[in-house]
Amino acid sequence: MSTIDYDDFMKPVIGFLGCETPKAWLDEAVQNLELLMQDHANCEKKAAGTAMNLMFRYSFFTDLQVKLAQLVREEMLHYEQVLEFMNKRGQAWKALSAGRYAGELRKEVRTYEPEALIDVLIIGAFVEARSCERFYALAPRVDDELGRYYRYLLKSESRHYEDYLALASEIAKTSKLKNPEEDIQSRIAHIRDVEKQLICTVDDTFRFHSGVPIQVTA
Repeated sequence: MSTIDYDDFMKPVIGFLGCETPKAWLDEAVQNLELLMQDHANCEKKAAGTAMNLMFRYSFFTDLQVKLAQLVREEMLHYEQVLEFMNKRGQAWKALSAGRYAGELRKEVRTYEPEALIDVLIIGAFVEARSCERFYALAPRVDDELGRYYRYLLKSESRHYEDYLALASEIAKTSKLKNPEEDIQSRIAHIRDVEKQLICTVDDTFRFHSGVPIQVTA
């Protein structure tokens, strides 16, 4: 039976991101696992919904249809699994407001095509990569059952970020942008900086993708 070297497996993901999760967020997370699990469920459902919307809006991109159909299935499976965890642990479903993370990233989307789609896909890559990095960082800090589940998620989350990046690159090339590779790399660099700011600055709402908890800086 083969074993996975998770530290080695995660190197490309961490290298793609602009920073690792601050210790202050991890400390807050282990003290708020119920809230974290609730928001994790919300994130899985939202990820599936975002992918479905892209499939309907850009139905003429065949590769996008194929990759995102698989992503939708996996995200909804994860949603069901998190709900099972909550039920098993006697945790009731509660409504949660959205944090700032996704909304602030969406502000960076350009308003014309195909650049708008390219930006949405790159943002999707960062969201999936950040999720992957946080599961990896949380796994040794939580109970064994939850830690095993978070490690189980690493492969799919990593593949999702890679699929989003591959789609962004493919669409840039097939849309005959003047300098597709330069456009992709400049947008990755820009969104990386924005995402890093959201992760490393003070955030007054604790969520799965939130920044540094405000209590730490008080």
